[in-house]
Amino acid sequence: MFRLLGFNVQVQSGFVIFMALIVMLYGNQFGLWLAGSIAILTLIHELGHAVAARRTGAEAEISLGFLAGYASYRPSRELSRGEQAWISFAGPLVQIVVSVVVLLAMGVNPIDQDSFTATDASRAIWWAGPAIGLLNLIPVLPLDGGNIVTNGLDVLVPGRSRQYMLYFSIAATVSGAAYLALSGQRGFAIFIAFLLITQLQMLQATRPQQRALSAWEAAANALDAGKESKAKRMLTNALSHPQPDGGAPDMTLRPEQAHALIDLLDDPLPYGDPANEYVLANLLLSTRRYDEAAHYAAGSFARTPNTLSALIVARAAGALGDEPTTIGWLRSAAEAGTSNAGLASTIDRAPELLGFRQHPEVVAIRSAVESTR
Repeated sequence: MFRLLGFNVQVQSGFVIFMALIVMLYGNQFGLWLAGSIAILTLIHELGHAVAARRTGAEAEISLGFLAGYASYRPSRELSRGEQAWISFAGPLVQIVVSVVVLLAMGVNPIDQDSFTATDASRAIWWAGPAIGLLNLIPVLPLDGGNIVTNGLDVLVPGRSRQYMLYFSIAATVSGAAYLALSGQRGFAIFIAFLLITQLQMLQATRPQQRALSAWEAAANALDAGKESKAKRMLTNALSHPQPDGGAPDMTLRPEQAHALIDLLDDPLPYGDPANEYVLANLLLSTRRYDEAAHYAAGSFARTPNTLSALIVARAAGALGDEPTTIGWLRSAAEAGTSNAGLASTIDRAPELLGFRQHPEVVAIRSAVESTR
């Protein structure tokens, strides 16, 4: 990494490999000139983006990788569509202008083929400058031309322009690849493949990610498929070993699935992961196994004191009509202090606590929670 014009510039190994491949591919003076010209003009191109971004107050840095360079920037404010389009346009503009100036200084006419192909140096600079610069303005993503059009399209279809442009870009790239293949022109095969792979990756990133199944849902699916042993192993593992995410899984189970999953587990019920312990205690409660729910949640609370486990004990005791245990565990839930919102909501809404809400101690607990929120 080095700094240039105040920007961090990271040269990745892929960029060096790409330059070496160009030299090896041509194996002559032109290959050396082309590799050097692409390296320098790619850096100039990304500097164009970075300087334009900095003019808007954004912080920018440059990365040079295989087949491509990137100027990433962090805006200090919301940029207009015009500003974003200008940042995209600035890269190829600077690349084309600088390379044309260099060619003119060499006495080369950049629009006369006989002139710019006269020497290896002029031919390499023309390809690395005006040719690649104009190629970057083709209106397909992830090229700069595609980003410019995307910003304009966003005026017509706000929030959907990028996805529409990706569909268009993929169709255009596939059509271009087919045309080049049929016409026997295979010189751009690597570039076309790189474009298409990048476009498909970008399209995948725009699609909403499916929620991963919880161990309970996966076990229910296994059970529905007749794989009881697999379902039991999955649940026992989830309950017995701390899970990396640490949070209670978001899931949906049918009542008959909940009953069947609980019945799979050995007695005594396993402990080990607080989040899944809470799920099991909730399932025991929802399936009206109140005594089991109370004992299991109390065991979970003993291992990891927390408000929500204490509340399950209180609710189970409430369903069984055990007033002292209900109030005692509501008090424990308040003392744990890990979820005042959960405590307040449970006192207000849990059907098992309906007959206890007006009890003086429960009123006092609820008032104390309200004062701390």
